[in-house]
Amino acid sequence: MTIAKADLIEGMAKGMAVLESFDTERQRLNATLAAQRAGITRAAARRHLLTLAHLGYLESDGGYFWLSPKVLRFSGSYLASARLPRVLQPTLDRLATQTGQSFSAVVLDGDEVVIVAQSGPSRVLAYGLHLGARLPAHATSTGRVLLAALTRSAFAAWMKGRALPRLTSRTVTDARQFRALISEVKVQDLCLAAEEHELGVTAMAIPLRNLRGATVAALNVVGAPQRMGLAALQRDLLPLMLDAASELRPLL
Repeated sequence: MTIAKADLIEGMAKGMAVLESFDTERQRLNATLAAQRAGITRAAARRHLLTLAHLGYLESDGGYFWLSPKVLRFSGSYLASARLPRVLQPTLDRLATQTGQSFSAVVLDGDEVVIVAQSGPSRVLAYGLHLGARLPAHATSTGRVLLAALTRSAFAAWMKGRALPRLTSRTVTDARQFRALISEVKVQDLCLAAEEHELGVTAMAIPLRNLRGATVAALNVVGAPQRMGLAALQRDLLPLMLDAASELRPLL
């Protein structure tokens, strides 16, 4: 959403930027690190950190700051009130019970994807793939499905000047090769990914579309190469996922 400059509260925007600076890569930040990550001065970062700690959203030892449990109020409220997770959860539960595999529904948020619904036995869940987890879009099957759903101009804007970090030895980081992969996903209407985000993890994703044809989320299944490789995922689980996507379409 775009608003007039006069309506933008710069202080709030900077405070949210500081809050978003905390992630799995950096769980603890001091004023210098927060300033670098949020793109503001150290003095401003320090004031925002202290204010967020005063409000209870951060904890601190006097030098470093880290997220407090209070930030979960935002995600908890979203998951409890948002329509999309509530619509998707029964289908994910059914797929997980039927197959014994782990399924997730994911949405795109900038350069990351966010898991908004999930179901499956804990033994097959990969590390970090929990509800609300944020994962790099370029290295995940769901991210590629959602990027393939963008218009050509929107995808070009997403790619402009972007570095694709290497997460494993198999991560695609070359921009030309990545564009070719997204084109392939667009044609095939599914994405298979093997150990690009995390070693020992394979995944398959398909788009979830509404009746207007707009992609609102991606549905994926996660496996392990030693138990279920990409060929087995596509052979055994893709038909079930396509049926689920068809059933969900009128609800989205």
